[in-house]
Amino acid sequence: MENRIPILNIRVDTFTEKEFLDIFEEGVLVTPNVDHLMKLQHDREFYDIYNKADYVTVDSKIVKMALGFLGTPIREIIPGSGFFPSYYMHHKNNEAVKIFLLGAAPGIADIAMEKINRKVGRNIVVGAHSPSFGFEKKPEESEEIIRIINATPATVLVVGVGAPKQEKWIYKYKDQLPGIKIYLAIGATIDFEAEKVKRAPVIMQKLALEWLYRLLKEPKRLWRRYIIEDMPFFWLILKQRLGLYKNPFNS
Repeated sequence: MENRIPILNIRVDTFTEKEFLDIFEEGVLVTPNVDHLMKLQHDREFYDIYNKADYVTVDSKIVKMALGFLGTPIREIIPGSGFFPSYYMHHKNNEAVKIFLLGAAPGIADIAMEKINRKVGRNIVVGAHSPSFGFEKKPEESEEIIRIINATPATVLVVGVGAPKQEKWIYKYKDQLPGIKIYLAIGATIDFEAEKVKRAPVIMQKLALEWLYRLLKEPKRLWRRYIIEDMPFFWLILKQRLGLYKNPFNS
């Protein structure tokens, strides 16, 4: 898409949520945060997917601040966990929008489906499935998931199994899902919708401290990501500001 803004080795869209809701009729949405941007420095397949994605909306206030520091501000962040409820409420009366949820622990996607349908007032979510751990490495399980999705009238597929797994799965199998027009790769959103995982308090979101809230909630799982893997992000942004950053995939 034209007019995308560069940050490190990808480019991001800069429109408001309202504008996006009005134009988003088909395609793949990915939502970069700091962790994604660091993975994009060494994962060529993930990088290629980001360059093919139809929409790339900033998921993180820290990334938004970095873009401001680079002198290329965006108007709004559009995190997947906030955008998804806006999306289904925007289409609550649009019978052409039918959603399938893929992700979360066993039973959680079904709970999310029930809660969303109750909020919307119709069965906008027409199917849900929680895959096994490591399902992306089991072709027979992915084939069964495709069969399950294709047996529903779903036109929108929400995949929430973590990055880069969710984005890679979408691009590997999207051609086998003829009924799906929209793909949302949006992490822990299914857990949030099922109310099994709480988002950070609004004040922490506004202060760009949602990462700290998650770290305090799940220190064993997240300490390495936030403390070791993601910290070089700030050095890379400084290098970009100074004109010294080089895309690791450009020879």
